[in-house]
Amino acid sequence: MTPLSIAVLSLSMSTDAFAAAVGRGAANRPPVATAIRNGLVFGVIEAITPLIGWGLGLIAAGFVEQVDHWIAFGLLGAVGAKMLWEAFQPVDEDDGARLARNGVLALVATAVGTSIDAAAVGVGLAFIGANIWIIAASIGFTTFVLTTIGMLIGKAVGARFGKIAEFVGGVALILIGASILADHMGWLA
Repeated sequence: MTPLSIAVLSLSMSTDAFAAAVGRGAANRPPVATAIRNGLVFGVIEAITPLIGWGLGLIAAGFVEQVDHWIAFGLLGAVGAKMLWEAFQPVDEDDGARLARNGVLALVATAVGTSIDAAAVGVGLAFIGANIWIIAASIGFTTFVLTTIGMLIGKAVGARFGKIAEFVGGVALILIGASILADHMGWLA
C-alpha cells in the first residue's frame, strides 16, 4: 500500500472512534488529561484489532489466494457501507451523556465496539500482503489523535459533526477496496 493509502485507511478506521469521542465530549467536556487517556485507550485497541484480523487472514490466505483481492474488496466495502449506514442514522444525544457518565468499562466497550471493523480490514490486508505493523501503528496513532481531539471539541461542534466524519470514512474505505480490486485485476494498467 502507498503512504497515501495508509493515511486514508488510518483516517477512515478512526472516524467511528472519532464520532463516539465527539459524542462523549458533547455530553461532558473532559479535562485534557482525561481526553488523552481516553484517546490512548481508543488508539491502543484500534491498533490491536487489525493485528488480530491480519493473523486470522494469514491462516486463511493460502486457501483463498485466487480470490483474495475480491475478499479484501468485499470486507472494505462492507465496513465502508456499514459506516455510511451509521452516518445516516439519527444522532441520539442521550448516548453521549450515558457514555460520559459510565466509567472505564464503558470506555473500553465503546473502543472495542468501534474497532471491530478494523479486525475485518486486517483480514483483508493479510490477503494483499500489506505491512500490517506500519498500518496498525498508523491506525492506532491516528485514532489516538482524533479521539482526543474529538472529546475536546465535542461540546463545541456537537455529535452531528461525528456523523459527517463517519460518512467520509465510509466512502474512503469503499474507494480503497475498489482500488485494491482494480489493481489486482489489472484494470489500472
